[in-house]
Amino acid sequence: MPEMRFTIRWPDGRSESCYSPSLVIKDYLTPGESYDLADFVAKSREALNIASARVEERYGFPCSRAMGQLARIEAAARTYSTEPNPRVAVEAFDE
Repeated sequence: MPEMRFTIRWPDGRSESCYSPSLVIKDYLTPGESYDLADFVAKSREALNIASARVEERYGFPCSRAMGQLARIEAAARTYSTEPNPRVAVEAFDE
């Protein structure tokens, strides 16, 4: 199963390398695009849940790294949720 990383930039300018156990993230996020915070979290949640389900179909258990990544995204997003118009940029796919 091809895993990948993708680099994002949070509203405060901090860069983060994120993990996906599947290339499905490419169906939801686009490098060079900037997303409203809630939209970014929703797209990441859907893609990482699909990626984890694909791991479970293949190996019989969900992907803990994908769920951990989702938890980190959701936790970080909460810190920016009170800012006016927070956006998250997807900088690159790192395959």
